[in-house]
Amino acid sequence: MKSYLITDPRFYSTTPTTFRMTMQKTLQKHQPDFALYRDKNNPDYAEMAKLFLELCSGSGKTKAILHGNVGLAAELHAYGVHLTSQQFDEIEAAKASGLFVVISCHSEAEILEAQRRGADAVTYSPIFNTPDKGEPKGLEDLNERVAKISLPIIALGGITTKAQVKAVEQSGCYGFASIRYFIDN
Repeated sequence: MKSYLITDPRFYSTTPTTFRMTMQKTLQKHQPDFALYRDKNNPDYAEMAKLFLELCSGSGKTKAILHGNVGLAAELHAYGVHLTSQQFDEIEAAKASGLFVVISCHSEAEILEAQRRGADAVTYSPIFNTPDKGEPKGLEDLNERVAKISLPIIALGGITTKAQVKAVEQSGCYGFASIRYFIDN
């Protein structure tokens, strides 16, 4: 099962020096398959994205994904882009740019739309209780989606413990994504 680290400025900082130290430590400790640089409010996003790409490249394993900006991801030669559930119309452009495309989904209909439009994978959330993210889908729902849909599904939302990672793995998911798991473990 693939692991997908998602950054959050609350844990990784918006200052380059602290961000570098935190990311290097986390990448070395967890060696995730993918990492997403997500900081929706940083006016220096492009500059921090360059640092993020450098750190992922230096890890030797982690594929760097940028959040929501197809043009920047292509310009900086990121591995991929993670689109929001409001960006289905950008899947085609992202694929045409040679990017691996992940899109956030919250229903079976959205997953099927992502598959129809050519996304490479989806995050499906929230699986477990997550602050401010609504009612969790739960493992039974996740199991049903994984059994019915061929598009790779990455479980997201409230995954903070090794037991939850194991439970998600048993669903047959392509992977799990988390912010807090990579900070707390």
